[in-house]
Amino acid sequence: MSIATQGSRRYPPKPTDVYLFSTCLVDQFTPEAGLDTVRLLEREGIRVHYLAQQTCCGQPAHSSGFSDEARAVALQQLKLFTQPWPVVVPSGSCGGMMHLHYPKLFADDPVLHAQAVDLAERVFELTEFLVHVVNFSQPDLGPTSTIALHTSCHARREMGSHETSVALLDSLAQVKVVEQARIEECCGFGGTFAMRYPAISEAIVTDKVAALRATGAARVVSADCGCLLNITGRAAKQDELAGHAAPTLPGEHIASFLWRRTTGDVS
Repeated sequence: MSIATQGSRRYPPKPTDVYLFSTCLVDQFTPEAGLDTVRLLEREGIRVHYLAQQTCCGQPAHSSGFSDEARAVALQQLKLFTQPWPVVVPSGSCGGMMHLHYPKLFADDPVLHAQAVDLAERVFELTEFLVHVVNFSQPDLGPTSTIALHTSCHARREMGSHETSVALLDSLAQVKVVEQARIEECCGFGGTFAMRYPAISEAIVTDKVAALRATGAARVVSADCGCLLNITGRAAKQDELAGHAAPTLPGEHIASFLWRRTTGDVS
């Protein structure tokens, strides 16, 4: 079987089957992003398998310093994805946890470590999978639109998937991507950070929303729902205080944006 490479990653040929690891936020708050991920992959001739037993990736516990609890959660995922199929994750944060940190969590157990390494090598963030494995190429059927891209810290620094998000958006002929000031800065979500330090998180996201508004973009697109919920939530609160009836900075997961643009659904 031929394997393509990009940087330090090795990519398989386009498979006939994949697992979808949907993430907690997609499951609980933005299910349309998960459904549109499935639609994108199925249109490419790929069968998508969703295992209802999947839970959290373990990142909240891990980033809060609770390694034992993170290991217990991660162990449940190790038991699930037993077929040698890619695991597609519509989140750079969860993808980074599974791809980079699972092997470290089980470093002291040779058997589980081997399973963790095997799974980690099969985990791909959605946009990286579409670009490097699927070779995604669909015509842009939407009207002219100006958007801003926000990439989560983990997607940018752990998965490098900001580059593949840009590549996908640049492939849409009628879409103009405008760059926000200080594009690499956090939105203030940071998982449990936003709950432990709400005042600091609010100040960070307020700056982020201001930078996005300054671009003049009609909407913000991201491959991470946590960032989207934080950014659009702050923007919505500002709209409420200003008396705006409609959102002035709507947001959308990149899976949904790609699906709409390539099906002509401009609703």
